[in-house]
Amino acid sequence: MAQPPAPLEIYHRAEEEGERRLTMPLLEKTSTGFGAGTTIVFGIVAFAMAEELARPRLGSALAHLIGALAFGIGVVFVVVGRSELFTENFFGPVATAIDRHQRSAWIQLGRLWGVVLVLNLVGGAVMAAIFSVEGTLPPGAHDALAEAARDISTKSGLATFTRGLAAGTLLTLLSYLLHAAESTGSRIILAYVVGFFLARGPFDHVVASGLHLLFGVWLGDTVSYTDVGSNLLLAGAGNLAGGLLLMTLTYTAQVKGTRGNGNG
Repeated sequence: MAQPPAPLEIYHRAEEEGERRLTMPLLEKTSTGFGAGTTIVFGIVAFAMAEELARPRLGSALAHLIGALAFGIGVVFVVVGRSELFTENFFGPVATAIDRHQRSAWIQLGRLWGVVLVLNLVGGAVMAAIFSVEGTLPPGAHDALAEAARDISTKSGLATFTRGLAAGTLLTLLSYLLHAAESTGSRIILAYVVGFFLARGPFDHVVASGLHLLFGVWLGDTVSYTDVGSNLLLAGAGNLAGGLLLMTLTYTAQVKGTRGNGNG
């Protein structure tokens, strides 16, 4: 069995990918961000449909497990399609910005994150509007989507932040591990496992949870736009803290130490 690449090699690959992402033209940032938003909604809808089908026979706990298994396909679509999902693009661009030691790199990084987050939400909102039309999804799927949104909206602010922290850590770990993957098959497996764990938690990713809540606004009567905005702020802050502090800076310190010792 082939050995995984050394941390220094993984980090070097991440820097190369980060350079590509930081220097993407605005049109490419916009289109890939929009594409990731539309794509992740398929995972959200798959979760709702699978859970609704399984619940009458298996009960709520197992139905949620099956729904999480279905959600994983959304993350696979994002990763294999090479689109830009907020937090999934943390590791490489940050590694590049650190390596460059230039203020312009951090400006490019902020621009990338801002464009991607906004277009993720716009693209996802378009697909959510389509799936919210009565008759578009199987019977019961709209109820499952509204119920999931109610569950997200009733969590405390602290719980939303910590769930966001876990999601940011998990997806940034995915972006790191993808640079160690040598084949499309291994990338698919990694993306699917992380997608399953993200939904099984469930953990609050700023885009996925925000779009879940948007479904709740349009399909139910207990979720408001205020809930959407609050979740975006708290989950987004958690995503940033987890992705940057717990993952990116940790692996960066590891690699800087390796370089300093002349190993790798």
